[in-house]
Parts: sequence; C-alpha cells; structure tokens
Amino acid sequence: MNIHEYQAKTTLKSYGVAIQEGIVASTPDEAVEAAKKLNEQTGTEWWVIKAQVHAGGRGKGGGVKLAKSLDEVKSIANDIIGMQLVTPQTSKEGKKVHQVLVAQDVYYPGDSEPEEYYMSVLLNRANGRNMIMYSTEGGMDIETVAEETPHLIFTEEIDPAVGLQGFQARKIAFNLGLSGQAFKQMVKFVFALYKAYEGTDSGLFEINPVLKTSDDKIIAVDSKVTIDDNALFRQKDLAEMRDKREEDPTEVEAGEAGLSYVNLDGNVGCMVNGAGLAMATMDIIKLSGGNPANFLDVGGTADAERVEKAFRMILKDDKVEAILVNIFGGIVRCDRVAQGVVDAYQNIGDIPVPIIVRLQGTNAEEAKKIIDDSGLKVHSAILLQEAADKVKEVLA
Repeated sequence: MNIHEYQAKTTLKSYGVAIQEGIVASTPDEAVEAAKKLNEQTGTEWWVIKAQVHAGGRGKGGGVKLAKSLDEVKSIANDIIGMQLVTPQTSKEGKKVHQVLVAQDVYYPGDSEPEEYYMSVLLNRANGRNMIMYSTEGGMDIETVAEETPHLIFTEEIDPAVGLQGFQARKIAFNLGLSGQAFKQMVKFVFALYKAYEGTDSGLFEINPVLKTSDDKIIAVDSKVTIDDNALFRQKDLAEMRDKREEDPTEVEAGEAGLSYVNLDGNVGCMVNGAGLAMATMDIIKLSGGNPANFLDVGGTADAERVEKAFRMILKDDKVEAILVNIFGGIVRCDRVAQGVVDAYQNIGDIPVPIIVRLQGTNAEEAKKIIDDSGLKVHSAILLQEAADKVKEVLA
C-alpha cells in the first residue's frame, strides 16, 4: 500500500526524523490558511506547493511550484488542485490531484550552500537483508544515477540479528562527504529513518532528496513509502491512510470482493485459482502468442458468485480479446466451477469475447460435459497445452 507524501512525513516525524514541515490542503483557501500557519510556526515567507498523488516526478509535470506570496499560494493551489497530473510514473491520462501539501521553504541562504542526497531503505531480496541505498546525487531519478554514474551509489546491508550499527551510520555520513554538525545530524537521521522503516513494516522508504540545509540541518524534503499489505492487520493507523482514489478502481473492487486482481496491459483475460497456477497460466498465454491482461486469483471457493464477479471485472477491460479460465480442482470441485461459469455466462448475457475453460482435478470429466452441453460459446479443455492452443486459435 502506498501513502501520500504528507502522510509519510507525518509518520517519519513520529519516529524522530527531521522533515520539511507542511500542511495538507484540499482547496485554495485552505492552502492560504496553511501558508499563514506555517509562517507563524517556522517563519517561512516562501512556500512550496506540492501535488499529492501516488507518483514520482511531480515537478516535471507541473505539480511542484514555489510561491513567494499568499496570492501566489492561492493561484498555484487553484491551478494544481483538480488538474490531471501527468508524470513519467503515471499513465498518459495522468492522475487527478485532490490535495496539495503546502510546505515551508528550506532552501534559505546561510553560511554554506544546501546540498541534496538520495537515501532509501528497502529489502535486498537476494539475501533477505534490509539495505540502505544512498547517493550524493539527490534530486535525480536513482535509475538515471545508476545508469550514468553507478560509482556514486552506495549500499549498506544490515544484519537482521544485530540491526543497524553505529559504525554503519557513520560510514554513510562519511561517504556523503559530511563533517562537523552535519555529520552528527546525518547519523541521527539514518538511525531514525531505519527505525521508521522497521516500525511501519514498510517495503520501501525513499527520501529524495535528503537535504543538508545552509545551516547544516539534515531533513527529509520528500518521501515515498510503500507499506507491506500483509502487515496492515497490525498497522491500523497506517491502514486508515489508504487513499482508494489513487488506486485502480477494478483492483479496489476485487479486493472488496475477496479476489486477488492486478490489471496488466495484455489482451487475454485470466481467471485462475492459486497464485502459482496464475503465473504459469500467464506464461502459457505469452508462449501462445497472446499477452495476459490481468492477474486474477479467485481462490479456493470458485462458486458461481465469485466467478461472475471475476468475469465482470475482466470484461471492464476493453483490450481483452479472449478469456482463459484455468482451474485446478483440489479443494474445489471442477463440476461446481463449470456450473458457476455457465451460470455466470447466463447472468451476464452475451459475452463478446471467446472463453476457454480448462478444468483439471476432481470431477474434471463431469465439468467438461457441463461446459460442452451448455450450448454456450465456451471452449473446454483438459490439458494446459490444449487450452493454450485454443487461445492461439481464437486470437488468430
């Protein structure tokens, strides 16, 4: 689950991470009041107006702007709120902005120039250890840094048995070229950031940029956080931060129906029971000349109601040219699934794309007979290769 920048910063602050202060606003008038309040709290006379959407590269799309007066705060907030923000990380349609974060200006003049760094905490899946990735090239896409200047990316892996050690935090500050007060502040920042990452059951904590201000403070200017969905049962406060407006409506609907659904870009809809079988089904679709349009796991109770909901979700995608139903009858009987397919087909009405149904396992032969005798435009199969061949045939 992703959360907004303002939510991530609030979470970081609760763990002792120094942040760029800000207040979220849903209207231009609220933005002006937020700016006034920030002026009282921090003394800032300039404000940064940031669109709050689940996507990076907001500045490139016009979603981050500097306001030097209250009139500009209102004008910029009015332009950003309600816009369709297109960034390198959104679709071509972009995302609608519902809120902005009015943040203090932290690039103020002082004894030294502000400097930007990149830092993230994530899981290194190759060895099962948490890892801090950091670079002196803050403010840039880390992918660009990795491609053009890979020697400027550093990593520090944490032994789960002992946790983050002091020498590791000091090494990070040293590699970033810091000294004096800024060095001490960075060590404190790294410890607090890692504590926040572990305490929130996150899969990713990315701060880009981490800023060294002109008076040697170390603060998080931006924050991207991804929470592990499997841990939300013990992260009640974070679960309440979920913004369904930022998610695919079909995926939200699927979750509420107890189905596992991920929208993809292909032309063959998939309905499968079991994640492993779903992955194999997507592979066989690809090998047969098609592209999977979704990942959809109906689970072990593929009754008529769940099958019908699954069909309706798949059919919302106008790119779908065929649907492959691949069910292994272990816990669930194949004949029940077959009857569910027939009932769902009749309830929905005329389905405009061909359906291939492959049922294997308990009562598979009875299931095939139900499909064949239904009189519906449904192709039945027993073997997975047979189903793949039928997919190739209907797409030809």
